Amino acid sequence: MTNLPQPPAGPPQQPGGWQPPYPPPAPAPGYPPYQHQQPNYSPPPTTFTPPPVVRRIPEDQPFVVRPSVKKRLLLFGGLLLFILLLLGCPAGLALSDGGDGAVVFVVAIAFVLVFFGGVLGLQLYLISSGGPILAVGPAGLWIKTRPTRGQAIWLPWEGIERVYRRRWGLEKMVCVKARDPRAGSNLGAFTALDSSMQQLFFGSGFTATCTYADKPETEIVGALIHFSAGRCPVQ
Repeated sequence: MTNLPQPPAGPPQQPGGWQPPYPPPAPAPGYPPYQHQQPNYSPPPTTFTPPPVVRRIPEDQPFVVRPSVKKRLLLFGGLLLFILLLLGCPAGLALSDGGDGAVVFVVAIAFVLVFFGGVLGLQLYLISSGGPILAVGPAGLWIKTRPTRGQAIWLPWEGIERVYRRRWGLEKMVCVKARDPRAGSNLGAFTALDSSMQQLFFGSGFTATCTYADKPETEIVGALIHFSAGRCPVQ
């Protein structure tokens, strides 16, 4: 049997001076090699401009909501009446038994009633003297930062993430959530404490009552939907 020649192991050796038939293309003269560039997005702002804060909501907006003193009086009056009925029965029994202990007990009950009446009266004064609780216009809204103070913050519609309603007991609130969580960072220590409590219950530190306002809830929500013009959801 004839021995056939075997091919050499490994790739064939190219002759000296050999060049590939199609060399890699060189960059055009005067132009650097192409490099992939990232999209030119504008960087986020490094400085934060706090929104305007005033001591009292201005009443020059097209739609202004004020607290209803009559509704608050009905609420506080009913609460005082409940306390009076709750303590009146023990007071009557103590008076029927007579003795010095009965007089002391009645005086203590009167002191409790006066104390609660004073606290509720102070709350009513603070709420009613703080001015409007909400003012809405084409550019944005003013809303109070604390329930018992007149201090308010301005939020443009573009800076609001959403507007929604929440209920706490007998009271329904309109809640405004800002897009930037730093919006309420310059309102003071006491306001920050109140805001943290409202954040816990309502999810936002900027709230206004619907139940004890001088306008009905449907009118308030309708004005928010009208003036926001789709720039933020109103629920």
